Amino acid sequence: MSELTAIAFADLAPPTEGVAVVLAEEGPKLAPAAKDLDKTAKGLLARAAQVSGFKGKKDSSVDLLLPAGLKLARLVLVGAGKTADYGAEDWLNLGGVIRGLVSGKEGPTAHIYVEAVGREVDPANVANVALGALLRGYKFKKYKTKGRKKDGEAAEANDRTLKRIVVHSADPKAASRAFAAARAVANGVMLARDLVNEPANILGPTEFAERAKELTKVGVQVEVLNERTLKKLGMNALLAVGQGSEKPTHVAVMQWKGAGERGGDPIVFVGKGVTFDSGGLSLKPAAGMEEMKGDMAGAACVVGLMHALAERKAKVNAVGIIGLVENMPSGGAQRPGDVVTAMSGQTIEVLNTDAEGRMVLADCLWYAQDRFKPRALINLATLTGAVMVALGKEHAGLFSNNDALAGELIAAGEATGERLWRLPLGPKYDKLVDSKVADMKNTGGRWGGSISAAQFLQRFIMDGTRWAHLDIAGTGLASLDSEINRSWGSGFGVRLLDWLVSEHYERR
Repeated sequence: MSELTAIAFADLAPPTEGVAVVLAEEGPKLAPAAKDLDKTAKGLLARAAQVSGFKGKKDSSVDLLLPAGLKLARLVLVGAGKTADYGAEDWLNLGGVIRGLVSGKEGPTAHIYVEAVGREVDPANVANVALGALLRGYKFKKYKTKGRKKDGEAAEANDRTLKRIVVHSADPKAASRAFAAARAVANGVMLARDLVNEPANILGPTEFAERAKELTKVGVQVEVLNERTLKKLGMNALLAVGQGSEKPTHVAVMQWKGAGERGGDPIVFVGKGVTFDSGGLSLKPAAGMEEMKGDMAGAACVVGLMHALAERKAKVNAVGIIGLVENMPSGGAQRPGDVVTAMSGQTIEVLNTDAEGRMVLADCLWYAQDRFKPRALINLATLTGAVMVALGKEHAGLFSNNDALAGELIAAGEATGERLWRLPLGPKYDKLVDSKVADMKNTGGRWGGSISAAQFLQRFIMDGTRWAHLDIAGTGLASLDSEINRSWGSGFGVRLLDWLVSEHYERR
């Protein structure tokens, strides 16, 4: 969980305890708070910057312990480069960088002074700094026993955990208002990270469904469809994936009706929730199989997003649907060569039981359209290793049948730093999933694996539905470390899709 228990906002008054972080731009040019503290310290900060060769460039810093003349344990001068060129992502990343420099060892409170040289920082960007710090502070320590207090044991007097960050700016009230929505999004991201980081023996399909039910606390309507209901609906593709596991399969349906009856048809998000993917009888190699506890990162994103929308009272009608299943080998598991009939009535030849995510999504996508008639339909899944071969871990793959929706998603990725790269769909690729014995097969062969998977999904999209598929195999888990994340589970997609909803789908 995040180590931060509180984020507060204050004016530019000087701090009296803990650690203070002040900024300098290239030159170096000290921001006003840095100048004031340097003056009180009789020029010690400026001298330290000069001796260390500090120029105010990004990712550089100067560190003073017990600075003379100041009631501080530590003073940190951080280089911000040229803030005149900053966008929202830059301020967000700055907050993450700063959080990485403070630990709580100097005291339970850290003060961050968000200032530019010669101009005032927009309150929204002050909030972005706070958001970046909050996200960077996340750590999943649920199963760490070292240092854990025993029942009845008093808290240590020298607890060296950062408890509170105070963000100082010229207009703290406006920054606090801007941060209210950002905090809701952060909570959604951290919920998604928690879900991805959980081990599969703790978080199976039933337990995941119970976690989804907890969204009722923030006003989301949640229903869980059990196997009996799924059989009645004809969700045989989804059920086939889970038939080798002792754990029952579920579908959780989450509804947030923030726009009311006049808000029209909902935007619907569908997530792949394979809580552990052994590959089934097409067993995966042992090396790295432990990471398949995270094959539900798409579903985790949908739950985190629905939490964020509800907590910030988004004026939108939104639905989240997650297919929750475990893919295991057993005497009851589906076999390569089996043919199953999906909810749509189409038949699928199962050539590879490790191509299971698309079968989960096939039924969930059809159910979403049949029941909710969405104004837009977006699914997320850790679907293919092939997308990492194409894009690495910097971008998620984007496939869509609608240029306008694709453009909205790409813009959302640029705004949030959760970037997407559009890959093609087309009739020639569609031939890759044609089957000689059924309507389609569940794998298209070695080449263009992420594309053939998307072509498979497109066969379950009804005429007139605006649809996008996000393949987050490279970004949803074990992603590259960033300024705002050091967690194995990234929570990728929550900020991206919240921005999309805010900019294009909320009722004004």
